[in-house]
Amino acid sequence: MFGILNVTPDSFSDGGENLALKNALEHSKKMVKLGADFIDVGGESTRPGATKVSDDVESMRILPILQSLYHNKINISLDTRNSSTMELGILSGAKIINDVSALLNDKKSVEIIKRYQIPVVLMHMPGNPQNMMKKNIYQNVLFDVYDFLEERIDFCVSNGIKRSNIIVDPGIGFGKNYEQNLEILKNLSLFHTLGCPIMLGVSRKRFISSIHKENNPKNRLAGTITSTILGMRQGIQIHRVHDVSEIVQSIKVFEKIVN
Repeated sequence: MFGILNVTPDSFSDGGENLALKNALEHSKKMVKLGADFIDVGGESTRPGATKVSDDVESMRILPILQSLYHNKINISLDTRNSSTMELGILSGAKIINDVSALLNDKKSVEIIKRYQIPVVLMHMPGNPQNMMKKNIYQNVLFDVYDFLEERIDFCVSNGIKRSNIIVDPGIGFGKNYEQNLEILKNLSLFHTLGCPIMLGVSRKRFISSIHKENNPKNRLAGTITSTILGMRQGIQIHRVHDVSEIVQSIKVFEKIVN
């Protein structure tokens, strides 16, 4: 379970809420107490249409909270697509790198992951946050996403990254419309044949509002829980969420019922 901590002013759901270090640390501690295994820290919003920020700005946003989390012995995942931020994060205690560009944004990223030999999440996203919703043209969204992830895994392995350090994420909501998101969610089990753990990020996503109108992302919890349990039924190992307590409870109940 990855608890989401965005230290950004413009994230789609919680932008601006955790800019103050005190707030960010208190929220992180709460998520860990409620059941989060890692805190996934992000210093750049990658929502559709988000404005790119410089590496320096991203680094200044994340460094104080990374240091505080490390001091408090909290497991850190760092959500970044920039190699300099990755290295800063690793040296500050991050144990996992979560890259929405699957190491495509920055050519130096693969060398950082290879050098420090830590796990990396490779997510599918066509293009970048600025143009991805204009690039959601697929012959078959399921197979195209699968082929992309397979190619990125092969690239990483051929460049010295251990396959056992690779996690894949089909990228729900990233360069995919409502129907495409549902097609992937219905067939998540296909991605197990890639031979890597799968991360699922459906928390508060817009596709939920397409099914049941809800403009406020914070009011999409029921849809998030339903989608998470669907992922559990298909063997998804890692869930990236905002509402840790509710998701942990739903997973525990599900596991007791089916086992």
